[in-house]
Amino acid sequence: QVRLVESGGGLVQPGGSLRLSCAASGSHFSMYDMGWYRQAPGKQRELVTRITKGGTSDYTDSVKGRFTISRDNAKATVYLQMNSLKFEDTAVYYCNADGLAYGGGDFWGQGTQVTVSS
Repeated sequence: QVRLVESGGGLVQPGGSLRLSCAASGSHFSMYDMGWYRQAPGKQRELVTRITKGGTSDYTDSVKGRFTISRDNAKATVYLQMNSLKFEDTAVYYCNADGLAYGGGDFWGQGTQVTVSS
């Protein structure tokens, strides 16, 4: 079982930056692929970025060059650095721990709101 707690969301002006954190409790954090998803009002949840247990990351096209995912296995935490924020980045951001390929489970955080507004 993995419990995920996101933090760092808030209100920011266009062009600004935020850093989201997702702290995991439980065992074997390093064995999980970690991802950030987001869901805007009236839209489906979408994958923003993910980082494998080996450290390989990928991003959806709309955030490439602006967002950076990283993980600190010693702290059992994954981060999302968001720069050059745009109105369309407004959403609830969710942390995901995916261990299905390794015999673990699939876990979600409660979400943190990011609002980009002037």
